[in-house]
Amino acid sequence: MNTSIVIADDHPLMLRGLTDFLTSKNFNIVGSATDGNAAYNLIVKLKPEIAILDIRMPHKTGLEIAEECKKNNLSTKIILITFDKEEELFEKAKAFNVFGYILKEFAVEEIETCIENVVNNKPYFSEEIASFLNSSPIDSHLDAIELLTKSELKIVKLISENKTSNDIAEELSISVRTVDKHRSNIVAKLGLDNKPTSLSIWANLNKAHL
Repeated sequence: MNTSIVIADDHPLMLRGLTDFLTSKNFNIVGSATDGNAAYNLIVKLKPEIAILDIRMPHKTGLEIAEECKKNNLSTKIILITFDKEEELFEKAKAFNVFGYILKEFAVEEIETCIENVVNNKPYFSEEIASFLNSSPIDSHLDAIELLTKSELKIVKLISENKTSNDIAEELSISVRTVDKHRSNIVAKLGLDNKPTSLSIWANLNKAHL
C-alpha cells in the first residue's frame, strides 16, 4: 500500500510520531510541514493522494487549506486532525469536501482505518466526533437533506421561500392536508422540534443546499 501522503502539524512531536508510524506501515510520506503555507505549497507541488493536516496551524489553518484545495480543484484528499469537537468546524470541513476528521487523542489508533476509507473514496469521521454530533440537537444538515424525498425537498424549498402551506398546496396542486403530512414527515426526518417556526428556520439556514 503505497499511498502518497503529506503531513502537516505545528507540534514537532505529533508530526514525527505520525510520520514514523505511517512510514512503518509502508505509507509513502512524500513531505511534511510545520505551518499551513508550507503545507499548501507541498500539496500544490507534490499532488499527494492524501494530506493529513492539523486544523490549527500558523499562516493557514487546515480548514483554509481544504478550502483552497476545493477552490482550485486539487485532487488531494484532506484528512484533518484536531482537538476540536466544535460542530461549526465539522460542518465547515464537510462543506470543503474534507474526507477525514479525526481527534488527536485517537489519531494513531484511527489514522490507518481513516486512510483506508479515504483511499476508497469513503469519508471517515472519528467515532468520538460522530457520537458527539449525534448527541447534539442539530445533526449534520447535509446528511439530513439526503434523507428527504423529491417531493419533500420541493416543499422545503418552497418553505425556504417563506410560502405557507396554502401557497404550497396551490403551487403543487395537492391538498393542504398532504402538505401538512409532508411537513411533519420532514420535521421527523430532520430531527427538529415541533415548534411551528422550526422548519422554516431550518429551511432558510440550509437554502444554499436545497
